Amino acid sequence: MSLQEAIERKDLEEVTRILTEDPPCIDEKTSQGVPLCLYAAGTGEFEIVKYIVEYSRASMNTVDDEHRTILHYAAESGNVELNRYLVEKVGMRITDGDKNLITPYQIAYEKGHEELLSYYESVVGAAYEDMYHNPIRTGMFPDPSIVRVGEDYYMVNSSFIFFPCIPISHSRDLVHWEVIGHAVTNPKWARLDELEGGRGYWAPDISYDDGTFYITATYRLGDAGPVYRRQIVVSSDKPQGPYSEPVFIEEDGIDPSIFHEDGRHYMLLNRGARIFELSDDCKRQISQASLLFYGDQKRAPEGPHLLKKDDWYYLFLAEGGTGPGHRITVARSRELMGNYEPCPYNPIMRQMDERAGIQRCGHGKPVCTQKGQWYMVYLCGRMIGDSYSILGRETALDPITWTADGWPIVNNLDGPSALQVRPDLPRWQEPGGGEGACAAVSTIRPDRETFPEKGRDGCFSRGLPGDFVTPRPPEDGAISFRDGHLILKGSRHPLASVKARNILVRRQSAFSFRAQALLRVPKLLPGQECGLTCYYDENTWVCAYFSRQGAGYFLQVREHIGREDIYHEKAEVKEPEGRLFWIGVDTKYLKRRFYFRAFSGKAGDSRDGETTLADLPNVYYLCDEGIRMGKRFTGAMVGVYGYAGQEPLYTEFLDFQYRTC
Repeated sequence: MSLQEAIERKDLEEVTRILTEDPPCIDEKTSQGVPLCLYAAGTGEFEIVKYIVEYSRASMNTVDDEHRTILHYAAESGNVELNRYLVEKVGMRITDGDKNLITPYQIAYEKGHEELLSYYESVVGAAYEDMYHNPIRTGMFPDPSIVRVGEDYYMVNSSFIFFPCIPISHSRDLVHWEVIGHAVTNPKWARLDELEGGRGYWAPDISYDDGTFYITATYRLGDAGPVYRRQIVVSSDKPQGPYSEPVFIEEDGIDPSIFHEDGRHYMLLNRGARIFELSDDCKRQISQASLLFYGDQKRAPEGPHLLKKDDWYYLFLAEGGTGPGHRITVARSRELMGNYEPCPYNPIMRQMDERAGIQRCGHGKPVCTQKGQWYMVYLCGRMIGDSYSILGRETALDPITWTADGWPIVNNLDGPSALQVRPDLPRWQEPGGGEGACAAVSTIRPDRETFPEKGRDGCFSRGLPGDFVTPRPPEDGAISFRDGHLILKGSRHPLASVKARNILVRRQSAFSFRAQALLRVPKLLPGQECGLTCYYDENTWVCAYFSRQGAGYFLQVREHIGREDIYHEKAEVKEPEGRLFWIGVDTKYLKRRFYFRAFSGKAGDSRDGETTLADLPNVYYLCDEGIRMGKRFTGAMVGVYGYAGQEPLYTEFLDFQYRTC
């Protein structure tokens, strides 16, 4: 009898005999690849698991291919005695996430194990419904900065070459966020036209002082020099804007932040943390920059933020580079310009488990709630496949506690959490919802984004939901609305050019999603095209599009990887002019299936009559790590486009739907 068979028969005597005679066999796996110590926990047989823990060679660090621990499998069984033992005696954590950030708590919740849920709640101190998942901002929301004003929280993130620039998000519970505006909405002020993807607006910071909101960011130019980096500052009396025209601070560095104290204003910049004073309106540098502190780890110190608390100045830094070694450190001083002492608990946030679902955590900024709770927002990345981060860098949130000797530590130094207790703040109110309308935790809910019922011609920021952006500002009159339909002007330049415009996209926010656009096929000239694109930058994208060759109309998928174009088999469409078609993509991790179907009047998510255009097994090139060309700091997008060439082309899009799976 094998060990697996003995476990399945729940035969403790036979399990004991086999492990005594052949100790290494505990490291074997089932035919499905499950380590036997985890498999045993899944049966819920307490005495067998207890023997394996205490007498076998099994490591309690063992995980399966999905990074599930022994507690994940015990949660499946629902056995409270077994789970209690693993939590209280072995030290397994209820909120540890697997590769997909699924925790034992979530498993128990979805399985409906009420008694086990009651035990988990007593340990964690909160019901599952009162927890939240990280990341709190999924998709391309890197380099977060946060400020609280009264009961409202505002956050900004990097936008690079996407327009409008620097999204401003609002929340009242720190978990649910909505884009309410952008720091730069005037195309003439954006200065993005000639910049390659990955450049533009880096690492913004938002602050508030005496009735005014200030946003600063690094404006990253190309590498031609002699100036590579400039700092911008904008201001407004309203968090959503409009903001003033950007002014430039000609001090080299990245990741600026503004610290306000007693009517004076200071800007911090890397390397390490350099500081200089700003004028009363924060538009001019009025002192020379001086170094406060270079950092604790001293590798790539950046993202400095200052906090004053209890007569201490706390200096937070991101260090270790933006890869797996990314971290948050802190130092403090009694004087603003004094010598800063590094925290003995540094790094106060870092992912130490190279196989965990959340990686490269750093670049954080603290915030205190109106109830005196402290939290840190910070960037992170979720990896799939061969360490690809197709969603780009995202935003996570974890609690800060203060040690007896006055140091802040994040999440008890356990690294990023997959599941965390919701802040003690008012519950999020869904539009039209009543008291308790928020489901604070769930698997990511399907969402649907459509073009608005009404839009203002030429008014991008008001005519579309806040998550829609374009790589660089669109051409004049490129985006307009008629009867609730989007009219998109075709760009004079193709997708592979930095001069391409009018590519309307939104962030990919989940590893699996279905996106589709309903368009009326325009009259095309040879060489023109219109359709749907999965877009990273001008160097890497894939599109499904209508084109014309001779008198015929075709649908086709094309991949653009660096300097190579890969064309997939064409599908001819008879007499499509003026007719409505759905073009869509089904995504599962790095797989893409592109399809089309004629509009039949049925609901948008109907799959009747779908025809597959191409199955792509691996779109690695839509990830930061996909190829080495230019600055790859952004994330995958999905949306619509048109290429006109030198002759006019306008495409009518009646709908755009995006649903996570």
